[in-house]
Amino acid sequence: MIVELGHFCLVIACLLAVLQVAMPSIGLSRGNLLLVESARSLAAGVFVFTLFSFGALTLAFLEDDFSVAYVARNSNTLLPWPYKVSAVWGAHEGSFLLWTLVMSVWTLLVASFSKPLEQLFRARVLVVMAALGVGFYLFLLLTSNPFERSLPFFPSEGSDLNPLLQDFGLIVHPPLLYMGYVGLSVPFAFAIASLWSSQLDVSWARWSRPWTNAAWAFLTLGITLGSWWAYYELGWGGWWFWDAVENASFMPWLIATALIHSLAATEKRGVFKSWTVLLAVFGFSFSLLGAFLVRSGILTSVHAFAVDPDRGQVILAFLIVVIGGSLLLYSVRAWNLKSVVSFDRTGRENFILANNVLLTISATVILLGTLYPLAYEALTGGDKISVGPPYFNAVFVPLMLPMMVLMAFSQRSRWWSTDSSVLLKSQWPMLGASGALGAFVSWLLGGLDLWVAGVGTLAFWLVLNLIGELRRRVKGRSSPWQRLLKQPLSVWSMVLGHFGIAVVALGVVAAVMVSEETDLRMAPGDVETMGQLKISFFGTQAVEGPNYVADQGRFEIREGDELLAVLKPEKRRYLASQSVMTEADILVRFGGDIYVALGEPLSEGAWAVRIHIKPLVRFIWIGGVLIALSGFLSLLDKRYRARRATNDAKAVTETQKETVYG
Repeated sequence: MIVELGHFCLVIACLLAVLQVAMPSIGLSRGNLLLVESARSLAAGVFVFTLFSFGALTLAFLEDDFSVAYVARNSNTLLPWPYKVSAVWGAHEGSFLLWTLVMSVWTLLVASFSKPLEQLFRARVLVVMAALGVGFYLFLLLTSNPFERSLPFFPSEGSDLNPLLQDFGLIVHPPLLYMGYVGLSVPFAFAIASLWSSQLDVSWARWSRPWTNAAWAFLTLGITLGSWWAYYELGWGGWWFWDAVENASFMPWLIATALIHSLAATEKRGVFKSWTVLLAVFGFSFSLLGAFLVRSGILTSVHAFAVDPDRGQVILAFLIVVIGGSLLLYSVRAWNLKSVVSFDRTGRENFILANNVLLTISATVILLGTLYPLAYEALTGGDKISVGPPYFNAVFVPLMLPMMVLMAFSQRSRWWSTDSSVLLKSQWPMLGASGALGAFVSWLLGGLDLWVAGVGTLAFWLVLNLIGELRRRVKGRSSPWQRLLKQPLSVWSMVLGHFGIAVVALGVVAAVMVSEETDLRMAPGDVETMGQLKISFFGTQAVEGPNYVADQGRFEIREGDELLAVLKPEKRRYLASQSVMTEADILVRFGGDIYVALGEPLSEGAWAVRIHIKPLVRFIWIGGVLIALSGFLSLLDKRYRARRATNDAKAVTETQKETVYG
């Protein structure tokens, strides 16, 4: 009965979303403010019924209701209860229900926290978001219903959740990633509402900016967590594989990164208006593209849901409607949009523009590399071709290095124009110091490596410029430390985000260029030497988990005579599915992780063993968390507080009145 109630709640949520599109639209056309205002209350109703529906499916998993086909395919009585909860979104139908729930959350948040926004404009934003929600609900109900029962005959035991997904990562990674994916619908809705109402001034950029920052921060956190999960769970020792589904999350992140900078320029200086609208459209479009790639069945990936390609065709049709309709509206309303605001070639606007171009090109080349194998297979009638890390590294890295240079200059620049002496002041000494620090780090990691030294130089140069900018802000003032602490949160957000980029860059180059790895045959009593480390293998023992049995190895890691750690990697066999999984064990050290994984058992008690030493690999995830925190920190800025929102929405200065028609 609970399952049927969940299905009914989902139908009600869909109908309320339809009303959320229709009633405010009628109110807008007839000037009926009561109907216009209904968008907000209907948003609450859509969220409540979607939440009830999601709760009903969760309860079906917790109660092992295998009469529900989706539960039977993705759960088991032996599955620990935390994984039964995360199994709700462990496959296609439930994960898309989570997607729609997240969509209803964002819609409710916009309805609740945009009260000071002009009433008609807010209604248009909510109508656009509701229209997207209707598409998601119809897709869920008509093609991917998670509440279908297998009656009158159903299994007494479930098939089990994919062992790869029986991990803490599944509990937190998809919700965070979806908060980012779906959150990009908010700036998209603001952009479409602006085109719809022809309110193409800077107020829409000011209002959509905090929502964009929040979505971008969630997406950053989701991608970072996904990288960490892949690193310790897959047993390969890698943190990024340029997998097509990984690319599907990275491309909207690149566009969203360009968007948050473009929104800042539009708000501050009234420039890049047309560019910003397009970035808002394509940011969410790339999110939908990611949904298509994951759910279409056209990809083979550990991240993808292997589903009926017919469902992928529905998503593709929805994607075409969203992108095509948005670009058609843009061509009608914004084709003659002009800006009367000028800026000097040394102004911050130019640096933002150059960085945004690089970010957009990066997303484009990743898109080409991701889709080319699919297009090649379709055109050749089944022949397959692989585009792997060599291509992506060759095209992506050369774009990111100049971007770091531009970032270093950008944070010292000023809006409109920058005195060249200010922009270039102290750059040569800082560049020299950065080069020395980069070479020193490379030497610490085992020798002079040009890539480590070069990227390290750029990373330290970026950090020193951040320090120089903070120093400039307090120089010559009384109580400099107090003045430093009183800097606007937007400044600290910029510092934290750019510092995170430097940390990630240093971690990536060290992990790629200086890592050591080896595959060995080790029998009990064998000792392997890697540099100063001695790794001793003492054999395996049988252990039991809640729903698996495992061979657990014992490895002692020593540096000289000092015992650093005892690592216990496992080779698990899950009882329900009989799937075999590798669980690595990792010694985390500042100088580098020591990563040990068991391969296959060999003769005479020996095992295939994989050992990695990963210098500074943790910097990748530390930097990613810092970048995400910068986005969340920006939301605390005073400019985004409700008590100033009304004045901000009206504060379109003469300088910012850049929109000229005809």
